Amino acid sequence: MASNFEVIAGDPTSHLIVHVPHSARYLPEEVRREILLDDSDLEAELNEMTDSLTAEMVLHATANLAKPPTLFINKFSRLVIDPERFPDEREIMNQVGMGAVYLKSSTGAQLRDPKFDGAGLISQYFNPYAKALTDLVDAKLQECGKALIIDFHSYRNQQHPNAVNHGQARPPVCIGTDSFHTPASLVELAQSQFARFGESVLNQPYAGTYVPLDFYQLDARVYSIMLENRADLLVDQDLNPGPMFDSYSKALAEFITLAANY
Repeated sequence: MASNFEVIAGDPTSHLIVHVPHSARYLPEEVRREILLDDSDLEAELNEMTDSLTAEMVLHATANLAKPPTLFINKFSRLVIDPERFPDEREIMNQVGMGAVYLKSSTGAQLRDPKFDGAGLISQYFNPYAKALTDLVDAKLQECGKALIIDFHSYRNQQHPNAVNHGQARPPVCIGTDSFHTPASLVELAQSQFARFGESVLNQPYAGTYVPLDFYQLDARVYSIMLENRADLLVDQDLNPGPMFDSYSKALAEFITLAANY
């Protein structure tokens, strides 16, 4: 069975991990058969829901760093499993059928049969992904005494219809934070670093940041910050690199370098 994630080792003395959970479009054939959308509608759904070129951006930004972070990249589409959702009743997106295993699409259309049991996908893909990222953070704690996760995303200029956060701000950069795991000084660094692209807003339109559940609200040595970037900073209308791709890559590289002090 092919792994749904890739770990690219960085400098062994770096405690930084860049997590890229939503960049891929790949669906295994057995998963594709579960999806009710025809090929055209599936293509449109992948265009809407994929954080296009976020993995490419991170690879570009870290390629020449003297002390690169470790990269943890999801190789499968979030339509297989969404590794950033809670796999239980805590997940707010269950309200719209878009929990760890999506039953609804971004438009609210039925993505899978309403009676679909996602337990197999959780076991096959979600749990190994979560364990590998947990083990990576644990290794960084053992090696470096701390770990910092930079959780990297993008989002469309317009919110999709099937959402729970309509009406919130959609700035060039959204900085997701956690009261336990995100130091205020790290937030200030991010705000300063990305101010060149315009306004940044905390926790709108997306709030929080990824921390493996074994450490969540428990281990203060695990830091985390989410960078949610409006897609026009990365891509053009055809989902190719946009005019600000290189300048954003430079800013991200600088942020990663400076964040090594946290």
